[in-house]
Amino acid sequence: MIVPLLLLLAGVVVVLIGNDYRIDETRLTIPTTGGSLDAVLAAPKVGTARGLVVMIHGDGPVEATHDGLYRPWFEAAADAGFATLAWSKPGVGASTGDWLRQSMDDRAAEASAAIDWARRQPGVPSGPLVLWGASQAGWVLPKVAATRDDVSAVIAVSPAVNWLRQGRYNLLAELDHDGADADERARAIAASDRTRQLLAEDAGYDTYRSNTLDTEPMDAARWDFVRRNYRSDATADLRAMSAKPVTVLLMLGEHDRNVDIAETEATYQRILGDKVTTARFDAAHSMARPVMEDSTVAGLVTGVFWPRALFAGGVLHAYRDFLAARCAGCGQPGR
Repeated sequence: MIVPLLLLLAGVVVVLIGNDYRIDETRLTIPTTGGSLDAVLAAPKVGTARGLVVMIHGDGPVEATHDGLYRPWFEAAADAGFATLAWSKPGVGASTGDWLRQSMDDRAAEASAAIDWARRQPGVPSGPLVLWGASQAGWVLPKVAATRDDVSAVIAVSPAVNWLRQGRYNLLAELDHDGADADERARAIAASDRTRQLLAEDAGYDTYRSNTLDTEPMDAARWDFVRRNYRSDATADLRAMSAKPVTVLLMLGEHDRNVDIAETEATYQRILGDKVTTARFDAAHSMARPVMEDSTVAGLVTGVFWPRALFAGGVLHAYRDFLAARCAGCGQPGR
């Protein structure tokens, strides 16, 4: 009995230490025209934050802390002297609304309204404003930055450029990863082509269900979300953002199967020039070490016991150092 008990206690200690962060979190409610957003403000545990990072999620029903997975990002920002504001998507947790009914323009308007609200709050830093966004947020970040005058920098994590090209790249990359044979590839591509055709025809859900070749068809809400957003392309918004004095950190994973990082990097560099700094990591789409995405068990165990270890080497340090340079003297670099 003693050995199992000691192992249990050791496990509890590891979980507590691995999930102990140099941040203090405050729950906030951001009012919106249609309700409210359940938010969190993560600030340095020691010292006073002078800058603010606003996080914009990728796809899916994401909670404010991404069920704890954002806390290493929160901590890295805090070490650079920044607080971080994030909120649960509409319809997630205590947030009202439905994120699946949003367009990318809606998401940008939501983020901008949240920033306006935050800037009026006495407990929110009034210094440099930095936008952080991952994946699908690549179609939101430049919209927000292009329409505001108070954004000093953008951190774009694994953003795509074009919705349809990104979807096809992801399909082919997953087929390659799974070792699909020629017949499997042909069926998958045919199903994708059929979906593209139905989108181009603006087909309703019943028509989609009657004609799709997808082995796992979308539900009605997801189909409507895709219909609303499949034309998304970041190029025009990146051009508009390029007219602003906004520096960009583009964070890309060498093992990204979701996004064509070569296209993303080339597009950002062509449009933004020396305003963008590209950092590549031995990482998957989420900036996790590849094994964490390829092994459910490894990802789950690491996420529970030591979430910081999910990330590829250098990711959090690069993020911290970029922020510290935006606000010289704000934090304690090197922690």
